[in-house]
Amino acid sequence: MNSQKRWGVFPLVAVLALAGCARRDQAPQPAGKQVLRISQRNEPADLDPAIASLPDEFFIIRALSEGLVIPAPDGEAVLPASAARWDVSPDHLSYIFHLRFDERWSNGEPVTADDFLESYRRALSPGTAAPKAALFFPVKNAREFLSGSLDDFRSVGLKAPNPHTLVVTLARPMLPSEFLLYAASGPWIPVNPRTVSRLGRRWTRPGNFVGNGAYILTEWLPNQRITVAPNPLYRGAAQIRLAAIQFVRFDDEDGEERAYRAGQVDVTMKVPTERIETYARERPAELHRAPLAETRYLSFNTSRPALKDPRIRRALSLALDRRRIVNNVLRGGQEPAGQLIPAAISAGAPGNSPFQMPEHNPAEARRLLAAAGYPEGRNFPRLELAGWSSTPVLEAIQAMWKKELGIDAAIVIREARAHVAALRLGEYDVGFITLIPDVANPISILEDFTTGSPNNYPQWSDAVFDGLVSQAAAASDPAEIKRLLRAAESRLLIEAPLAPVYFNSKNWVMGTYVHGWHEDALWTRYYVDLWMDGTGAPAESKGR
Repeated sequence: MNSQKRWGVFPLVAVLALAGCARRDQAPQPAGKQVLRISQRNEPADLDPAIASLPDEFFIIRALSEGLVIPAPDGEAVLPASAARWDVSPDHLSYIFHLRFDERWSNGEPVTADDFLESYRRALSPGTAAPKAALFFPVKNAREFLSGSLDDFRSVGLKAPNPHTLVVTLARPMLPSEFLLYAASGPWIPVNPRTVSRLGRRWTRPGNFVGNGAYILTEWLPNQRITVAPNPLYRGAAQIRLAAIQFVRFDDEDGEERAYRAGQVDVTMKVPTERIETYARERPAELHRAPLAETRYLSFNTSRPALKDPRIRRALSLALDRRRIVNNVLRGGQEPAGQLIPAAISAGAPGNSPFQMPEHNPAEARRLLAAAGYPEGRNFPRLELAGWSSTPVLEAIQAMWKKELGIDAAIVIREARAHVAALRLGEYDVGFITLIPDVANPISILEDFTTGSPNNYPQWSDAVFDGLVSQAAAASDPAEIKRLLRAAESRLLIEAPLAPVYFNSKNWVMGTYVHGWHEDALWTRYYVDLWMDGTGAPAESKGR
């Protein structure tokens, strides 16, 4: 088996909460109760790995199913999952995955290589409209099959010579440290083809869901909670110590934080900014912080007349005081972003950009805006600034544009799924959005902004950029890949279809009685080794 490290040194959340004695502001749970309640921010649109697009959806999917390999909790090499081992050809073009003989679906059926093959055929079929199908593009002819230019799936580099062997042939040589990150990504998680064929879209409902993961889906109360329970047929069932995991829906961090203090949830998604210092001072053992490989950025809809000119887009970007946003508004360890690719990925991987956008240059912003025909913002149309949350950040951006450029922007907040749908359809002016890479690979990130990509929210098309990314994807020499990706990211930042704002970090609270919590910098969670002691959940302390 090949076990290669990821590119670079990756910031990792690998938090094992230390056991703590009972506190006066904690309410004991019944002895032996092992139901872990995790805050869930967005209601899943789907739990189908081919259809899902949000981290919130994959939080649950990864509890129910797993692929050939999975990301490792330590952020280094991927780990065997459905595949017990794999072999790599000397030219790094072929990967042979050997499936476990004892692998079972939750309905008792054996997991076979044909199941993986049919799952991948479905994800790549144009009619499925899989939002993350591009994660199969390293596979020979996968891109062509998805586009419809090739209609014979037998020509795609995926073969199942026997029930326990899956052969993957790549479009170009890739080292295990690169390709296995793709194989560990969400869309590579299989589905049970017979269940999907029989039930259609209803297969993801409780009682219908058939997976090969550590848990089974037992309850889905829309906009309330989703519950999973241990899968007795999972190969590592003996390691599962929780009776259930509940993903409890909250609209915002204020609601979940109140629920945490009231003893109604054990792990939150986020701590409200104004509460971070209080937790750090009064309950430091419950407060956790970790950097993420995540860039939050503004997407400019280049199909809008007012945003077609790159000088205007750069002016809007240069008017932002990013350091003020992270220091005065967010105050949670975030870093101002002068490039798109997160430093955690670019620092040790090909594609470290030599071009850094200035964090704040209002004089140059005003010059560019005037050169584009709008001195001091006169006659510039009112913009719509859309987001799914982070209202204080949007308000800060709104104020900076008004102060520095004389440009008015109206803030619009939508539910996350509706916001992403609007961006994908081009029904917005400026959208605040998060870039969470599916794999720690700059090529995968930059491909999102090539012509026709479903994640090209700016609706941007640039032949120079497309050519550089395409050449990088086809190249095999590391130095050449690095040169091409540097040039591609520089082109993206200069043309400015987007404006990076900050690199995100996560601040959350978790009961000291929760053990074995692991979550990496790409928001991948691990549920097998979780357990709780009898201390119980924190309750609202007197006087709070």
